[in-house]
Amino acid sequence: MQPKYGIRRRKNPRLRNQKSRANGLVWIAAAGSLGAYVFCGGHSCFLYNMMPSSFPQYVTEVITGPMPDPPGVKLKKEGLQAKHPVVFVPGIVTGGLELWEGHSCADGLFRKRLWGGTFGEVYKRPLCWVEHMSLDNETGLDPSGVRVRPVTGLVAADYFAPGYFVWAVLIANLARIGYEEKTMYMAAYDWRLSFQNTEVRDQTLSRIKSNIELMVATNGGNKAVIIPHSMGVLYFLHFMKWVEAPAPMGGGGGPDWCAKHIKAVMNIGGPLLGVPKAVSGLFSAEAKDIAVARAIAPGVLDKDLFRIQTLQHIMKMTRTWDSTMSMIPKGGETIWGGLDWSPEEGYVPSKRKQSINDTEDPINTESQSKHVHYGRIISFGKDVAEGDSSEIQRIDFRDAIKGNNVANSTCHDVWTEYHDMGISGIKAVAEYKAYTAADVLDLLHYVAPKMMERGSAHFSYGIADNLDDPKYSHYKYWSNPLETRLPNAPDMEVYSMYGIGIPTERAYVYKQIPASDCYIPFQIDTSADEEDEDRCLKDGVFTVDGDETVPVLSAGFMSAKGWRGKTRFNPSGLKTYVREYDHAPPANLLEGRGTQSGAHVDIMGNFALIEDIMRVAAGATGDELGGDRVSSDIFKWSEKIELPL
Repeated sequence: MQPKYGIRRRKNPRLRNQKSRANGLVWIAAAGSLGAYVFCGGHSCFLYNMMPSSFPQYVTEVITGPMPDPPGVKLKKEGLQAKHPVVFVPGIVTGGLELWEGHSCADGLFRKRLWGGTFGEVYKRPLCWVEHMSLDNETGLDPSGVRVRPVTGLVAADYFAPGYFVWAVLIANLARIGYEEKTMYMAAYDWRLSFQNTEVRDQTLSRIKSNIELMVATNGGNKAVIIPHSMGVLYFLHFMKWVEAPAPMGGGGGPDWCAKHIKAVMNIGGPLLGVPKAVSGLFSAEAKDIAVARAIAPGVLDKDLFRIQTLQHIMKMTRTWDSTMSMIPKGGETIWGGLDWSPEEGYVPSKRKQSINDTEDPINTESQSKHVHYGRIISFGKDVAEGDSSEIQRIDFRDAIKGNNVANSTCHDVWTEYHDMGISGIKAVAEYKAYTAADVLDLLHYVAPKMMERGSAHFSYGIADNLDDPKYSHYKYWSNPLETRLPNAPDMEVYSMYGIGIPTERAYVYKQIPASDCYIPFQIDTSADEEDEDRCLKDGVFTVDGDETVPVLSAGFMSAKGWRGKTRFNPSGLKTYVREYDHAPPANLLEGRGTQSGAHVDIMGNFALIEDIMRVAAGATGDELGGDRVSSDIFKWSEKIELPL
């Protein structure tokens, strides 16, 4: 039986035993949370529409109600046809990776997927899987004797796992108006690597450049429409600087390459200014979902159940993925706020819910009630998170002596840099009490110096004083929109398209835990809760408006203000648009992930977003779409940010 809209239903292989299956799910979910994704463990529970096509339409509509035409059907009826070639740029963790060379434990896995698909090898041999998914801790490239490479073609990221689409729905709808593989290109890359290292090892940036040039040349000179998702937004921002920069650091395309080859960049769920979720992932190998799972079933994530230290292995592996450091919050306290202020202060989710059906105008969700201190991205204790800053007694950790090594001989397989810290170093971290976006960088340098030394060679998190300074020609700045300029391409358009209306991680309450063998010394304190919904604190996590992964501020600020009009970050004044998609969950389980979702990955099946993309690909401009489409407070929050433009 086939579900509607040309999306294939794929069967799961039978798993050998329940214990192996549960173990695998823990590993995948834990690793996936570092990239801000959790899926359903291979079940076909996230199908686009779960009604089989063999059901009579009247039966389907009795259960689900009348379904609107998919965008491809609707726009084909209007006469739209393929015009501009389209390029998809996937984000972190959604692209498949396969084995080309490995150690003896990976015998029989040549060209089998280690990431994506059924994740069968995670269930069968988790430690071997971690060994091959890890990169070299010194170079950030391949370990000796291991070659894992990205899957190529549209199949690289059409589905993440069986039944869990990423790009498949958009591809199917584009095909309705005439697109095919020669006019669609998946810019697959190894999402574990730093952006520049994808060129060093695989020449990926050069391949993207060549493919775009070929597609434009063979499509009557029609410029390409680029569609990056999630971290792919940062990756393509890096590409636009690389392609015009002179060789050998850049692609040598010259200062007008983007103007000649790109019609529009339609960013979906872009963490342009980073995400707090990246901080919790790097700091304690968890986000809200993992922290809650630990609280509900603590043995699952500790060594007691499977005799392996799951989160420790995950931390060891993911800290070798330099790409994760691209999503550390950028702009410091200027963007994210300090101990006593943040752009989103006063956000009241209940007010937004009450107003959402009453007006099409942007909703003022601010209140004069007690503010959440979102600027304190990490707080040790609920009292610290909510108290007056004058009452917080902070002891600076930066020069603290770390003390004796707490690791022992049993930890060599799960070594993390915490095992080089003594009790005094761990105590110093907790005694600093509250960390802003500026403090977080110093914190990560303190607890993970080797990781951050690698990361600092490839990424930067500041705000440029003078973009004419020659230092900004270095690639480490190219993925930070606050330290680089958009291309000199006045006819090009940039869209920020993202979901809203879902509580999204913004700040965390942490606790220090008692010392034990091979432990991670800090955890999100899931006991920290507020009964009042408007206090936005649940399970140790303060939330704000967003798509469940990327806060509105990060996804929308640059198009709402930083790039709006002629600014020092957009000297040619190319047009920018903010297009928000208010989350509406599916009405029932049979609707699968729904057609109006604003969730970070599910938005890829949002009919309104797909229609916007298709119209631009067929030749429309942002003004013809209607310009901005905004329901959040992004413009008000942006005005609170005092950034010289």
